[in-house]
Amino acid sequence: MVVSSGALGVVLAGSAGAPAQPAAGQTLFADKQCARCHRSRGEPGMGPALEELKRPQGEMELAGRLWNHVPGMLTSLGQAGLQWPTVSAVEMASLMTYLGATGARDPKPDAAKGQTLVMRKGCLKCHSLRREGGRTQPDLAERRADYASPAAWAATMWTHTPRMAAAAAEQGIQYPRFAGDEMANLLAYLRQVSGAGPRTTGRSDR
Repeated sequence: MVVSSGALGVVLAGSAGAPAQPAAGQTLFADKQCARCHRSRGEPGMGPALEELKRPQGEMELAGRLWNHVPGMLTSLGQAGLQWPTVSAVEMASLMTYLGATGARDPKPDAAKGQTLVMRKGCLKCHSLRREGGRTQPDLAERRADYASPAAWAATMWTHTPRMAAAAAEQGIQYPRFAGDEMANLLAYLRQVSGAGPRTTGRSDR
């Protein structure tokens, strides 16, 4: 899924005029059935405790954690007969706020490290970059609206990863995991190579 330019306008307008609120994210956490599996520590649940998800963290750090979470969550939802929840960019922004994520906690991204990650994580086994690599669309060098913000990126990844996890399993490709600042570095490189320019959010002390 690629976020449309119209949807991007909503995201940017929303972030400028009506910042995401923790209360809205808490409501979404329940409405999207997240609370069904992620309950407070000590309560029975199929997934990690809410306290493990809800903590001070960077937005791109959380995006990486969500990516890593997909294979296990797909299995759990399938066993429970539940559908994969859809999350828009605007909704993702609220969920990120509720879970304690803020861009100020992400380190300053490094596009050069992101370029290395594209190869090391095996992205080009499926996707193309400037028409080289796999055949799965879209080409990673395309200028895309979902590169514009952590929430838009995370929402696209949330939609994309179930299909990718299934394709990786079918082809015998190891599903990549992201830790620390890796997701931020990857997005920084994709923004650079697509012509969107580097994003300078996050801490500048690294």
